[in-house]
Amino acid sequence: MIVITGATGNVGRPLVDALAGQTVTAVSRADGVDLTHPETLKPALDGADALFLLTAGSFLANGRMTDVIEVVKSAGVPKVVLLSSQGVATGRHPSVHEDAVTGSGLDWTILRGSNFASNAFQWAEPVRTQRILAAPFGDVAVPVVDPADIAAVAAVALTRPGHTGQVYSLTGPAALTPRQQAQAIEDALGDPVQYVELTRAEARAGMLAFMPEPVVDTTLDILGTPTPEEQQVSDDIETVLGRPAGTFADWVSRNLPAFR
Repeated sequence: MIVITGATGNVGRPLVDALAGQTVTAVSRADGVDLTHPETLKPALDGADALFLLTAGSFLANGRMTDVIEVVKSAGVPKVVLLSSQGVATGRHPSVHEDAVTGSGLDWTILRGSNFASNAFQWAEPVRTQRILAAPFGDVAVPVVDPADIAAVAAVALTRPGHTGQVYSLTGPAALTPRQQAQAIEDALGDPVQYVELTRAEARAGMLAFMPEPVVDTTLDILGTPTPEEQQVSDDIETVLGRPAGTFADWVSRNLPAFR
């Protein structure tokens, strides 16, 4: 049996689908599972063979991964796949969550995601109602990854041998600027979309409405002044899945109703 945390999110939902045919327990905060209180996870772990571990942004400030891992170990779960961040590799994000997993003595795999294509949902309402897309750093390119590809890699790591002790960097096939993302949405809609460049301060004010302050500032640092490593495209998705990573245009096509 495989337990999936964050099962209602942009990675969790496609992961449930990718594990069709497996015995899956899907949990989220809506089910009363809050990893800042690790004991709430314990009932879901009974009889589990593997755990997909995804934490919300608030966990960085309020949670302790060592406590979560102790609950996992006490339940006898032998394998953990952790969704982490590209920022750990570049020193933007702390490594404490990864360290708790890699030092646990469990079989583990780390997935480091780059900029999620699903972050574009924040633009959906103004694109739909005004055909305007407002974002900072219009001509700074970073890789954009389809969450469904992250889910597909997670499904492989959870169910097949050969991935224990591996750290995968998961990006899309190209680095894209916000202006190029706006163009991809315009192309899919067949209707002009105006790109409006925000200042960093304007973008920060908007992001604080739904993200913790440290996460906002680090995210803006990556988007505005990425390191060469943060702009690098990885082939780990193709290595694991045997096919190229999906494009941002593919993601937009699947989610076009949100922007119409």
